[in-house]
Amino acid sequence: MASVFMASLRSIIPWSYPEFLVALACFFLLGCLRRKDGLGTNWPIVGMLPSLFMNIHHVHEWSTGLLRDTGCTFRFKGPWFTQMDVLCTCHPANVNYIFSTNFTSFPKGPLFSKIFDVLGDGIFNSDSEPWRIQRKIAHSLISSERFRAFVARTSQAKVDKGLVHVLKNIIKQGEGIVDLQDVFQRFTFDNTCILVFGVDPGCLAVDFPIVPFAKAMDDAMEALLFRHVIPESWWMLLKWLNIGWEKKLAEGWKIIDQFINQHISTRREELHKSKAHGGESDCEEGGDLLTAYINYQHEDGLGLSNSDKFLRDTAVNLMLAGRDTTSSALTWFFWVVSMNPEVETKILQELKSTSPKLREGGHGKPIVFEAEELSQLVYLHAALCESLRLFPPVPFEHKSAVQPEVLPTGETIQSETRIVIPLYAMGRMESIWGKDCLEFKPERWISERGKLKFEPSYKFMAFNSGPRNCLGKEVALTQMKTVAAALLFNFHFQVLEGHPVSPKLSIILHMKNGLMVRVRERDTQMP
Repeated sequence: MASVFMASLRSIIPWSYPEFLVALACFFLLGCLRRKDGLGTNWPIVGMLPSLFMNIHHVHEWSTGLLRDTGCTFRFKGPWFTQMDVLCTCHPANVNYIFSTNFTSFPKGPLFSKIFDVLGDGIFNSDSEPWRIQRKIAHSLISSERFRAFVARTSQAKVDKGLVHVLKNIIKQGEGIVDLQDVFQRFTFDNTCILVFGVDPGCLAVDFPIVPFAKAMDDAMEALLFRHVIPESWWMLLKWLNIGWEKKLAEGWKIIDQFINQHISTRREELHKSKAHGGESDCEEGGDLLTAYINYQHEDGLGLSNSDKFLRDTAVNLMLAGRDTTSSALTWFFWVVSMNPEVETKILQELKSTSPKLREGGHGKPIVFEAEELSQLVYLHAALCESLRLFPPVPFEHKSAVQPEVLPTGETIQSETRIVIPLYAMGRMESIWGKDCLEFKPERWISERGKLKFEPSYKFMAFNSGPRNCLGKEVALTQMKTVAAALLFNFHFQVLEGHPVSPKLSIILHMKNGLMVRVRERDTQMP
């Protein structure tokens, strides 16, 4: 057991600290005093931290097993004096109480802002009145007809001239082998930059150029995960020493700021020149969010404005939401569809029966579907929801309590108690989704009348729940449907035999080893 613990520890802690050495000594010397509480060993002084370290490489499956064995709720005991005690719950009654019924009593909390400091004062970190104001602004801009049309137009164009073009080129080059996760990350990066900044950086190209911003975001997300699983004093020390993950985060932070500040500066200059000439610039006609935020007239009384810092924080939040979550969702969707060929067949049948282009007969060119056509696809929508149920892009949510509370299931919590809601585990609970909860079954989302079924957000939390539900839900679904429909209809994807598939240690559910597939073109001609 000791060797397993040390091997796991070396993979995530490459150095030693006095407080950790004390904890490690207690782990061995006081082993005879250990006690079991059904959740793994709760050691004196170090609590359950050794169990977490030994299972960190499969933390999502480990936490799923704990929640399954404890009725959807358990308490994690951290080392003494580290404020790492956490209540983990995915019980729908508790989730509804925390996210909706008693929403104001469960903010993100100050620790959340500390952990996610790279996001600044953006909407993800904000609580109370600053959050309400930012939410109101974001809702007015994202829900506008102009922006929705912009999303549909740019997504379709990027699929046609970007994704399809790149995949056809890969096929021409030889065996047609590619990391589909990398392709999707490049696609969503370009598409999100278009939506946020009005600029296509060209990350999705046949030569697969290196993009420093994308790597910087990946490094940051990995570092933020480890901030969740070690005591705050430890990662604060690493930050002060500028070593390890914290060094990678600091370096990535600089690249992120340089990228975003450059776009803010450029856009301000364009708008200034436009106004100086008394006309409307091309960027104003486009509908991107940065232009909309700059032109938005804030009347909040809290200092929120179109200052560079506010725009920087907003842009970082939007880039995280648009790039990482959608690419993760697409990667897992294509993997699980490739493992279930009968689902792929049903999606293709629905596409052929829905599209007027296909009923008229194919023309030998790649088919990219219109937004109106996509809105009618019941089975594709159901398959996407089913994939999101099993593989939510954000695998856990984080809350804290502002006062003592008793949850609906009877657990008592004190003020400032940390609460983690594991969405990955929630989709795998038999008590929530039934005995077939581990099956990929799009039919569970379709009624007997052939309509889409509604599932409450406190049961299906892929787009969050309650007042903080995802404002970009329709944007994300539009992008995913556009990609899924076009790629599945025009290409066939086969995962390479023996390719390992498992989640990466990150706050986003990326695949650890990418998704290596062999892609080939389909015959899209109608019979």
